[in-house]
Amino acid sequence: MAWYCSGSTNSELIANLFKTGLIKDERVKNAMLGVDRAHYAPSRPYSDSPQPIGHGATISAPHMHGHACEYLIDYLKPGSRVLDIGSGSGYLTHVLANLVVDPSSTSEADGQVIGVDHIPELVELAQTNMRKSKDGSNFLDSGRVKFITADGRLGWKEGAPYDAIHVGAAAHHLHPVLIEQLRAPGRMFIPVDAEDDEASFGLGGGQYIWVVDKSGDGSVRKEKVFQVSYVPLTDRPGR
Repeated sequence: MAWYCSGSTNSELIANLFKTGLIKDERVKNAMLGVDRAHYAPSRPYSDSPQPIGHGATISAPHMHGHACEYLIDYLKPGSRVLDIGSGSGYLTHVLANLVVDPSSTSEADGQVIGVDHIPELVELAQTNMRKSKDGSNFLDSGRVKFITADGRLGWKEGAPYDAIHVGAAAHHLHPVLIEQLRAPGRMFIPVDAEDDEASFGLGGGQYIWVVDKSGDGSVRKEKVFQVSYVPLTDRPGR
Protein backbone atom coordinates (compact mmCIF):
# COMPACT_ATOMS: atom_id res chain seq x y z
CA MET A 1 0.00 0.00 0.00
CA ALA A 2 2.90 2.38 0.71
CA TRP A 3 3.76 2.82 -2.97
CA TYR A 4 0.19 3.99 -3.67
CA CYS A 5 0.14 6.53 -0.87
CA SER A 6 3.64 7.97 -0.91
CA GLY A 7 4.22 11.33 -2.57
CA SER A 8 6.88 13.78 -3.63
CA THR A 9 5.57 16.50 -1.28
CA ASN A 10 3.75 16.54 2.04
CA SER A 11 0.50 17.67 0.42
CA GLU A 12 0.73 14.89 -2.18
CA LEU A 13 1.35 12.29 0.54
CA ILE A 14 -1.69 13.38 2.54
CA ALA A 15 -3.84 13.68 -0.59
CA ASN A 16 -2.96 10.10 -1.55
CA LEU A 17 -3.74 8.82 1.95
CA PHE A 18 -7.11 10.55 1.72
CA LYS A 19 -7.81 9.35 -1.81
CA THR A 20 -7.18 5.71 -0.87
CA GLY A 21 -9.36 5.98 2.23
CA LEU A 22 -6.56 5.52 4.75
CA ILE A 23 -7.52 8.95 6.07
CA LYS A 24 -11.23 9.76 6.05
CA ASP A 25 -11.70 12.63 8.50
CA GLU A 26 -11.31 16.16 7.11
CA ARG A 27 -10.00 17.52 10.42
CA VAL A 28 -7.31 14.86 10.53
CA LYS A 29 -6.42 15.52 6.91
CA ASN A 30 -6.04 19.26 7.54
CA ALA A 31 -4.05 18.72 10.73
CA MET A 32 -1.58 16.49 8.88
CA LEU A 33 -1.39 18.93 5.97
CA GLY A 34 -0.31 21.54 8.52
CA VAL A 35 2.80 19.60 9.57
CA ASP A 36 5.58 19.06 7.04
CA ARG A 37 6.81 15.52 7.71
CA ALA A 38 10.23 16.51 6.31
CA HIS A 39 10.81 18.39 9.57
CA TYR A 40 10.49 15.12 11.50
CA ALA A 41 11.57 12.20 9.28
CA PRO A 42 15.31 11.95 8.55
CA SER A 43 14.92 10.32 5.14
CA ARG A 44 12.12 9.67 2.64
CA PRO A 45 9.75 11.93 4.59
CA TYR A 46 6.89 11.52 2.13
CA SER A 47 6.99 7.73 2.01
CA ASP A 48 4.10 5.95 3.72
CA SER A 49 6.42 3.76 5.76
CA PRO A 50 8.01 3.74 9.23
CA GLN A 51 11.58 5.01 9.54
CA PRO A 52 14.27 4.81 12.22
CA ILE A 53 15.01 8.02 14.11
CA GLY A 54 17.82 6.69 16.29
CA HIS A 55 18.10 5.26 19.80
CA GLY A 56 16.07 2.18 18.83
CA ALA A 57 13.01 4.31 18.02
CA THR A 58 11.03 4.82 14.83
CA ILE A 59 8.60 7.31 13.38
CA SER A 60 5.46 5.41 12.41
CA ALA A 61 4.10 5.35 8.89
CA PRO A 62 1.86 8.34 8.10
CA HIS A 63 -1.22 6.14 7.67
CA MET A 64 -0.75 4.84 11.22
CA HIS A 65 -0.64 8.39 12.54
CA GLY A 66 -3.84 9.05 10.62
CA HIS A 67 -5.51 5.96 12.11
CA ALA A 68 -4.51 7.02 15.62
CA CYS A 69 -5.99 10.49 15.17
CA GLU A 70 -9.20 9.15 13.68
CA TYR A 71 -9.76 6.69 16.52
CA LEU A 72 -9.25 9.54 19.00
CA ILE A 73 -10.97 12.28 17.00
CA ASP A 74 -14.12 12.52 19.14
CA TYR A 75 -11.87 13.52 22.05
CA LEU A 76 -9.55 15.79 20.05
CA LYS A 77 -11.57 18.97 20.29
CA PRO A 78 -10.36 22.54 20.72
CA GLY A 79 -9.42 22.87 24.37
CA SER A 80 -8.72 19.16 24.93
CA ARG A 81 -5.73 17.92 26.92
CA VAL A 82 -3.74 15.16 25.23
CA LEU A 83 -0.87 12.91 26.33
CA ASP A 84 1.40 11.53 23.59
CA ILE A 85 3.50 8.70 25.05
CA GLY A 86 6.57 7.71 23.07
CA SER A 87 6.55 11.07 21.30
CA GLY A 88 9.81 10.31 19.48
CA SER A 89 10.42 12.77 16.65
CA GLY A 90 7.53 14.99 17.79
CA TYR A 91 5.59 14.65 14.54
CA LEU A 92 2.34 13.30 15.91
CA THR A 93 2.56 15.63 18.91
CA HIS A 94 2.48 18.52 16.44
CA VAL A 95 -0.45 17.02 14.51
CA LEU A 96 -2.38 16.51 17.75
CA ALA A 97 -1.70 20.13 18.71
CA ASN A 98 -3.20 21.24 15.40
CA LEU A 99 -6.38 19.42 16.41
CA VAL A 100 -6.80 20.68 19.99
CA VAL A 101 -4.99 23.99 20.41
CA ASP A 102 -6.56 27.36 19.65
CA PRO A 103 -3.67 29.11 17.86
CA SER A 104 -5.03 32.54 18.77
CA SER A 105 -4.81 31.82 22.51
CA THR A 106 -1.82 31.76 24.85
CA SER A 107 -3.62 29.87 27.63
CA GLU A 108 -2.97 26.20 28.35
CA ALA A 109 -6.69 25.96 29.15
CA ASP A 110 -7.32 26.34 25.42
CA GLY A 111 -5.76 22.98 24.59
CA GLN A 112 -2.45 21.34 25.43
CA VAL A 113 -0.45 18.34 24.24
CA ILE A 114 2.26 16.78 26.38
CA GLY A 115 4.78 14.54 24.65
CA VAL A 116 6.62 12.03 26.83
CA ASP A 117 9.70 10.04 25.90
CA HIS A 118 12.19 8.24 28.14
CA ILE A 119 15.19 9.08 25.93
CA PRO A 120 16.48 12.64 26.55
CA GLU A 121 18.03 12.87 23.09
CA LEU A 122 14.64 12.21 21.50
CA VAL A 123 12.98 14.84 23.65
CA GLU A 124 15.62 17.30 22.47
CA LEU A 125 15.14 16.13 18.87
CA ALA A 126 11.37 16.66 19.07
CA GLN A 127 11.83 20.21 20.33
CA THR A 128 14.37 20.94 17.60
CA ASN A 129 12.09 19.51 14.93
CA MET A 130 9.08 21.48 16.12
CA ARG A 131 11.03 24.73 15.99
CA LYS A 132 11.58 24.24 12.26
CA SER A 133 8.16 25.83 11.71
CA LYS A 134 6.63 29.04 13.01
CA ASP A 135 3.53 27.26 14.31
CA GLY A 136 5.66 24.69 16.09
CA SER A 137 7.75 27.38 17.75
CA ASN A 138 4.60 29.17 18.87
CA PHE A 139 3.22 25.97 20.41
CA LEU A 140 6.41 25.47 22.42
CA ASP A 141 6.83 29.11 23.46
CA SER A 142 3.23 29.34 24.68
CA GLY A 143 3.43 26.08 26.65
CA ARG A 144 0.58 24.52 24.67
CA VAL A 145 3.05 21.80 23.65
CA LYS A 146 5.53 20.41 26.15
CA PHE A 147 8.02 17.57 25.84
CA ILE A 148 8.93 15.68 29.00
CA THR A 149 11.63 13.09 29.68
CA ALA A 150 9.93 10.35 31.69
CA ASP A 151 8.94 6.68 31.72
CA GLY A 152 5.91 6.60 29.45
CA ARG A 153 4.60 3.46 31.12
CA LEU A 154 3.75 5.69 34.06
CA GLY A 155 2.11 8.38 31.96
CA TRP A 156 2.47 11.93 33.27
CA LYS A 157 0.18 12.41 36.25
CA GLU A 158 1.17 16.05 36.69
CA GLY A 159 -0.89 16.92 33.60
CA ALA A 160 -3.79 14.53 34.17
CA PRO A 161 -6.60 14.03 33.50
CA TYR A 162 -6.35 13.76 29.73
CA ASP A 163 -9.19 13.72 27.24
CA ALA A 164 -7.09 11.52 24.96
CA ILE A 165 -3.95 9.43 25.38
CA HIS A 166 -1.94 8.15 22.43
CA VAL A 167 0.75 5.53 22.99
CA GLY A 168 3.27 5.19 20.17
CA ALA A 169 5.08 2.04 21.32
CA ALA A 170 3.85 -1.42 22.28
CA ALA A 171 3.09 -1.99 25.94
CA HIS A 172 3.47 -5.45 27.45
CA HIS A 173 0.01 -5.03 28.97
CA LEU A 174 -2.63 -2.37 29.51
CA HIS A 175 -1.12 -0.26 32.27
CA PRO A 176 -3.80 0.67 34.84
CA VAL A 177 -1.98 3.91 35.67
CA LEU A 178 -2.62 5.16 32.12
CA ILE A 179 -6.32 4.37 32.37
CA GLU A 180 -6.40 6.22 35.69
CA GLN A 181 -5.03 9.33 33.96
CA LEU A 182 -7.86 9.38 31.41
CA ARG A 183 -10.59 11.91 31.96
CA ALA A 184 -14.12 10.56 32.33
CA PRO A 185 -15.10 10.55 29.52
CA GLY A 186 -11.84 9.95 27.65
CA ARG A 187 -10.16 7.56 25.22
CA MET A 188 -6.77 5.88 24.84
CA PHE A 189 -5.18 4.39 21.70
CA ILE A 190 -2.48 1.88 22.64
CA PRO A 191 -0.63 -1.03 20.99
CA VAL A 192 -0.33 -4.01 23.34
CA ASP A 193 1.58 -7.28 23.14
CA ALA A 194 -0.84 -10.11 22.50
CA GLU A 195 0.83 -12.62 24.79
CA ASP A 196 -0.93 -11.51 27.95
CA ASP A 197 -4.34 -11.37 26.33
CA GLU A 198 -4.26 -14.11 23.72
CA ALA A 199 -1.26 -16.41 23.60
CA SER A 200 -2.39 -18.30 26.66
CA PHE A 201 -5.60 -19.12 24.77
CA GLY A 202 -3.74 -20.40 21.70
CA LEU A 203 -4.62 -17.39 19.57
CA GLY A 204 -1.08 -16.44 18.59
CA GLY A 205 1.24 -13.60 19.44
CA GLY A 206 2.00 -10.24 17.88
CA GLN A 207 0.59 -6.87 18.88
CA TYR A 208 -2.83 -5.29 18.63
CA ILE A 209 -4.19 -1.79 18.89
CA TRP A 210 -6.59 -1.45 21.79
CA VAL A 211 -9.03 1.42 22.16
CA VAL A 212 -9.83 2.05 25.81
CA ASP A 213 -12.87 4.18 26.62
CA LYS A 214 -13.61 5.62 30.04
CA SER A 215 -17.23 6.73 30.31
CA GLY A 216 -18.55 9.66 32.28
CA ASP A 217 -19.33 7.42 35.25
CA GLY A 218 -15.77 6.07 35.30
CA SER A 219 -16.54 2.64 33.86
CA VAL A 220 -13.99 1.31 31.35
CA ARG A 221 -14.55 -0.47 28.05
CA LYS A 222 -11.67 -2.04 26.08
CA GLU A 223 -11.78 -3.02 22.41
CA LYS A 224 -9.11 -4.72 20.29
CA VAL A 225 -9.27 -3.21 16.80
CA PHE A 226 -6.40 -4.38 14.54
CA GLN A 227 -3.00 -6.06 14.49
CA VAL A 228 0.18 -3.96 14.29
CA SER A 229 3.95 -4.06 14.69
CA TYR A 230 5.50 -1.43 16.99
CA VAL A 231 8.78 -1.06 18.84
CA PRO A 232 8.34 -1.87 22.55
CA LEU A 233 7.40 0.62 25.25
CA THR A 234 10.37 -0.14 27.44
CA ASP A 235 13.53 1.12 29.08
CA ARG A 236 16.22 3.08 27.28
CA PRO A 237 18.12 0.65 25.00
CA GLY A 238 21.59 -0.29 26.18
CA ARG A 239 24.60 1.19 24.48
